[in-house]
Amino acid sequence: MRLLPISQCQPGMRLSRHIYNEQGAVLLAENVELTQSLLERLKTHGIDYLYIRDALTDDIVPDELVSEETKRRLFTEIRSTFRKLMNEPGRRTLANYQHFGKTFRQQMDHVIDDLSRHKDAMIMLGDIQIKDHYLYQHSLNVCLYTTMLGLSHGYERDELMTLGLGALLHDIGKTQISEEILSKPSRLSEPEWSEMEKHTVYGFQMLKNEANIPLLSAHCAFQHHERINGSGYPRGIKDEEIHPYAKWIAMVDSYDAMTTQRVYRKAMLPHEALEVIMGGAGTLYDTDMLNLFRDKVAIYPLGVTVALNTGEIAVVVDLNASAPQRPVVRVIKNEGREMIASPYEIDLSKKLTIMITEVHPQ
Repeated sequence: MRLLPISQCQPGMRLSRHIYNEQGAVLLAENVELTQSLLERLKTHGIDYLYIRDALTDDIVPDELVSEETKRRLFTEIRSTFRKLMNEPGRRTLANYQHFGKTFRQQMDHVIDDLSRHKDAMIMLGDIQIKDHYLYQHSLNVCLYTTMLGLSHGYERDELMTLGLGALLHDIGKTQISEEILSKPSRLSEPEWSEMEKHTVYGFQMLKNEANIPLLSAHCAFQHHERINGSGYPRGIKDEEIHPYAKWIAMVDSYDAMTTQRVYRKAMLPHEALEVIMGGAGTLYDTDMLNLFRDKVAIYPLGVTVALNTGEIAVVVDLNASAPQRPVVRVIKNEGREMIASPYEIDLSKKLTIMITEVHPQ
């Protein structure tokens, strides 16, 4: 399969992975042939990339780190619960949500089980999905990525449960922020930003007394916008005052926000977002945590087309866990950008003079 910007997709191409609708159900199935009408509709829904079938790369099939069933169940639960809370402005507790904590713990058990089978895997771009609200998919992504980092760090299962629940529910306070502010397509005014910042406090208030939700998970909602140099909110606390779980979530929260299409800007590619995040090492984010994160992010996802400093065009076909920035690529065009008869592979971790210079070249 190939991962192509939708601007490079043409009628007649076929999908190699499902596209999901707002409810998490399949909207367009694998192998559907694209038409100009379908492409235009997907663009209007903010879809930036598509996985496309391609004879040159039909052997590229990314591992499913979390089963489709696990993701769909968790997404459905997030969407259902958060939508109800959005219809109850001013709520500061989860009274009347009797099974809230128990339900999300059960879902997290499945997530931990799935990820534990892929401890050495790397963080990849998530499912391609039409979103009715950024908050739902973002909550799911941050949960999956953070729990994976926790596994790599060596946390035990009970620690992963607390960390994962904190990541899953870190933005629950946004259900109490007006939709007008959440979805505003331009810069927030000072009063609007002041209100937006309150989501951390609202989230803590909602979670802190909830049965089956650890208090540390509530503190993740409270602290995930704090920064180690004290420049964050809501309290401006520094380094050791911030719980490590909140520090993990802070990195992933920022990364996923950058790599997701928003109403006010396009999504960054993983390598672009990682460069921004790494710029905050030692000031915004913990350096050791960032280094592990850097080593776990597939900055050049499987199937993405890249240009090499040789002038050749290639497709990423495998990842190097020990050198994420130097994957295995399959050269498909020569330096004149003409298709070659016999594509061949280069392991960039062994050919150090060859480098990636561009992603998604025309």
